[in-house]
Amino acid sequence: MSDVPWVRDDVKAVLTPSDTAREVTSGVDLVLAARERAPDLAVLDMQTGQMGGMATCLELRLEESADRLPHVPVLLLLDRRPDVFLARRAQAEGYVLKPVDPIRLRRAFRALLAGGTYEDPTRAPVPVLVGAGQDEDAAAAHAGPGGVAGDTATDIVDATAVAAVEQGGGDG
Repeated sequence: MSDVPWVRDDVKAVLTPSDTAREVTSGVDLVLAARERAPDLAVLDMQTGQMGGMATCLELRLEESADRLPHVPVLLLLDRRPDVFLARRAQAEGYVLKPVDPIRLRRAFRALLAGGTYEDPTRAPVPVLVGAGQDEDAAAAHAGPGGVAGDTATDIVDATAVAAVEQGGGDG
């Protein structure tokens, strides 16, 4: 489901000749189409006119919980990394960040059609080890009561500042 032609074209480009697709441009249309014949997979654009991907996914889950629809796996097409929270909250089985490419879409399709999940690794947050590279004196300076780092809110703020500096970030 998307009201943007190029998004629909990108999705259609990865389909095989044996695949069939129904195009809809709104969440309401998708729910109605799913009532007629439940799809094996619903691909929803997060940013769609009146009823976006998250609202449509939530509606599918509500219809499923009321036994009006069978379970329909959902792949959300996200515009930005922070939308991952919304995709998870809507109980989507997978997400891909736009712009999409055929390789990631095929991987996501395969995973969801096999009953699994798919989380796009594109622009994923990189874990930062706070305190990495500090010597013992610097670690002791950030230690809280009892000599354990991170025991107080101040230590957490200090550790965050240290991580930002070590990553080459910061304002100064």
